[in-house]
Amino acid sequence: MDPKPPFLQEEAAIRILENRKKYVDTIVVTGGEPTMHKEIPKFLRRLKEKGFAVKLDTNGFYPQVLEECLPYVDYVALDVKTSLEKYPGLGAKDTSPLFQAIEILKAGKVDYEFRVTVVPGFVEAEDIRRMGELVKGAKTFAFQQFVPEDTLDKTFKEVKPCTPDIIRKLAENMKKYVDKTIIRV
Repeated sequence: MDPKPPFLQEEAAIRILENRKKYVDTIVVTGGEPTMHKEIPKFLRRLKEKGFAVKLDTNGFYPQVLEECLPYVDYVALDVKTSLEKYPGLGAKDTSPLFQAIEILKAGKVDYEFRVTVVPGFVEAEDIRRMGELVKGAKTFAFQQFVPEDTLDKTFKEVKPCTPDIIRKLAENMKKYVDKTIIRV
């Protein structure tokens, strides 16, 4: 995906949202990766000042920006894509920012969930144990079904998703590490 201008400016976005306030009361800020933009905390603050509930989706790789966003969000969903050992295969050589973001959320006051999209080959039973150790003591961990039609990388179009039963078994294994698991299939 290669987005092309013109892009919606912040003022225009705020204006559109205000005009739809009677229909829209919650804003989800998602990506790409929203926290890679250092100005995102200011935008989230403006949304809160306008009376919107705000959810932030993040990959956790910009923990300092995430921390600056927390006063202005009601909920954070942080993607834990696989075990740390497999992150280099996703292009991430240093996973310490992810670990830091996880700890920030676990220690904070903002409601959150950690979540994984169960992509065969990236998320297997052994990965769940390692991911569980990473998020141990967390409130919520959500398991989401992989949908090949929704992927940007064409090589995943042919990947067959896990069955709901397999996802339930993976979630069952996570229960020893977190308070609650959610399954979205």
